[in-house]
Amino acid sequence: MISKLSRRLVNLFLTLWREVAKFGAVGGVAFIIDSAIFLWLISGPMDDSQLKAKVVSGVVATLFSWVANRYWTFRHRRSTGKTRELVMFLVMNAIGLGIQTGCVGIAKYVLGMDSVSEVFIAGNVIGLVLATIFRFFAYKYWVFTTDRTETADLPTEQDPAADAAEATSR
Repeated sequence: MISKLSRRLVNLFLTLWREVAKFGAVGGVAFIIDSAIFLWLISGPMDDSQLKAKVVSGVVATLFSWVANRYWTFRHRRSTGKTRELVMFLVMNAIGLGIQTGCVGIAKYVLGMDSVSEVFIAGNVIGLVLATIFRFFAYKYWVFTTDRTETADLPTEQDPAADAAEATSR
């Protein structure tokens, strides 16, 4: 009984750790995409529209993040309904983007911070930390909700990594 419980706890911890590590890797790449586009926009084409620039950079990073999280981080939890997942993902990311954009708005309009570095720190450091915490739990509990290991009727062709691992183990 105790050994079974401890095995389950270890497996739960390892599964959560893998998800967090993969989520962090995807988030790191999305952060680079978001930051590069945001800095480029607020330093050039949208230097007078920092809130709009944050939205544009966030949308591009979100599209990358959906693909990477669906097909890598949470591939074992995704469902066959891509449309539902995408809609939920976009809703949760809109909330996350709202958190980040709100931090830019507070920095600029409440605290009077106008420099590129101050606005960047507000949106892509403070806002990102808050939004990332929200996004991880939102993805895990509301977006990618089907555990494929417990659902035998889902098609296996949805997991290219598992197919590749199976093919190389033969």
